[in-house]
Amino acid sequence: MLVYPRAKINLGLYVTARRPDGYHDLQTVFYPIPLCDVIETKPLSTMDAAPYVLRTEGYAPCANPEDNLVVRVYRDMAREFDLPPLDILLQKRVPMGAGLGGGSSDAAAMMTGLNEEYGLGLTDDEMERRIAPYGADCAFFIRSRAAWATGIGDRLTPYPLSLAGYHLVLVKPDVFVSTREAYAGITPRTPRYDLRESLQRPIAEWRDTVSNDFEEGVFALHPEIAAIKQTLYDMGALYASMSGSGSTVFALFGRPVPEAPRVFANCFVYTKALVR
Repeated sequence: MLVYPRAKINLGLYVTARRPDGYHDLQTVFYPIPLCDVIETKPLSTMDAAPYVLRTEGYAPCANPEDNLVVRVYRDMAREFDLPPLDILLQKRVPMGAGLGGGSSDAAAMMTGLNEEYGLGLTDDEMERRIAPYGADCAFFIRSRAAWATGIGDRLTPYPLSLAGYHLVLVKPDVFVSTREAYAGITPRTPRYDLRESLQRPIAEWRDTVSNDFEEGVFALHPEIAAIKQTLYDMGALYASMSGSGSTVFALFGRPVPEAPRVFANCFVYTKALVR
C-alpha cells in the first residue's frame, strides 16, 4: 500500500464560542494543498512476531509509536477486520505543529488506504465517522476537498472554491505554537464578516475581510510570525494568513515566487503552483 496524505490550509478561521465540554466552535474553510507525507506498508514476515513495525523518515513524529495516529488507526482496524501484521514506513514531509494538519491527514490516509487495500467496503461517510475521534480535523482528510467546517472542525459541507492557477507559498519558522498556547489568546466572538461570502470575492479583497482569530494572540507571543506575514505582502502576495493555530504562514501569489527560499532562508519554505 502506498498513499500520499495531503496537508491543508485554513482559509479564514473564526472561534465563535466556548462549548460546555471545553472545546470551541469554529468556522473555517479547509483547503487541501499538494504538500504530502508518504505512507508505505508491506506485510511483515511470518517469522516476525510483532503486530507491526513503524519506521519514520523526515520530520520525526511522536517518540512513542503507540501514540502515533497512523499506528492507532492501524491497530484499531486490525483488531476489527483481522488485518495482517504490517511494516509501516512513514515519511514526514509536512512539518509538525505547523497548522497544516499533517498528523490528521496521515491518520485519514491510513484508514482510506487500508480500506482500499483490503477491500473492507467502508464508505466515505462511514470512514468520516470512524476517524473523527482521532482528531477534530481528521474527517476532512477522508475526501480531502475544499469544505466549510463548523462545530469543532468536524461538521463538513463541500465548498465550491478552486485556487487553480495561483502560486502557494508556505513559510514555517523554527517556532512551535501549542494548541493550548494559541487558545489562551482567544476571546470567542461572532465574526464581523460572513466567511463564505467573503471567499467568493476576488482573492485580492480577502485581506480586508478574511482573517484568522488566532493571529492576534500568536503574533503577540511570536512577532517573527507576524513579520513573515508582512514580508509576504511586501513581496506581492494577494493574500497571506497563518494556517490553523500556527506557526505556518501561507500566501497566495499571482506569479511564481522563486525568491521565497532565499528570503526565508532560516525557515521551512514550500512553493507550488496550484492546479485545483
